[in-house]
Amino acid sequence: MNNNIIVREATNADAHFAETITNEMAESAKARGTGIAKRSPAYVKMKMEEGKAVIATTPEGLWVGFCYIESWEHEKFVANSGLVVAPAFRKGGVATLIKRKVFELSKKRYPNAKIFGLTTGLAVMKINSDLGYEPVTYSELTNDEEFWKGCQSCVNYDILKSKDRKNCMCTAMLYDPEEKAKNEAANLAAMSQPKHEPVTREAKEFAAYSKLYERFMRIKQWKLLAPFMKHHEPAGNGGNGNKGGGAPEGARRQRSLFHSFFNF
Repeated sequence: MNNNIIVREATNADAHFAETITNEMAESAKARGTGIAKRSPAYVKMKMEEGKAVIATTPEGLWVGFCYIESWEHEKFVANSGLVVAPAFRKGGVATLIKRKVFELSKKRYPNAKIFGLTTGLAVMKINSDLGYEPVTYSELTNDEEFWKGCQSCVNYDILKSKDRKNCMCTAMLYDPEEKAKNEAANLAAMSQPKHEPVTREAKEFAAYSKLYERFMRIKQWKLLAPFMKHHEPAGNGGNGNKGGGAPEGARRQRSLFHSFFNF
């Protein structure tokens, strides 16, 4: 059934749905046992006129769902608010279609804004997460007092006040386009790097055995060459005029060359 539902930007022609929408918003909040910022039909109409709302209808013109956009702190923050679906069309994926549409509209109208939301609904949290939102603390949301005034109609407003507006029953979620761009750039850079084959166990063992073999060969060479490096001379003065005994100068020079060559 939802395949035939039309999800689009709302216009002035949809103003006659405003009262139905606001009534359903209030009823939905009451059913959940939570509250949302109450909006009048006039406010919903204004959002439609400004091109800051998304509506879902059937091909026959029956209202299905709605959501609108609000901006705060000179368009630094944007919220997708008032998501509501008519009871007959719930649990069929309509909310997801509306959220995706209003999310794309928000990015189009406010490309540099951080998009955030406060919700107690697990379904909305899942949709937000799929869109790229991440859970955040309330301190990362807008400081605009007008936004927080909207919470005064919520049944949990006393909790919000008691927590100094740092926490409440709602979960805060945020989509930061700048942060997303950085992450995408980092991922692309990582993908462009040449991939190195993982070092296998056999390769590690070969490297270890190679070092042992090299050391063995050096010891073996030293043993074979040792006779050529030894020069026994009589004690005291004598033998080629080498004072003080020991190997003559030529022999020491030869031995020094062997030591340098084999690193002993």
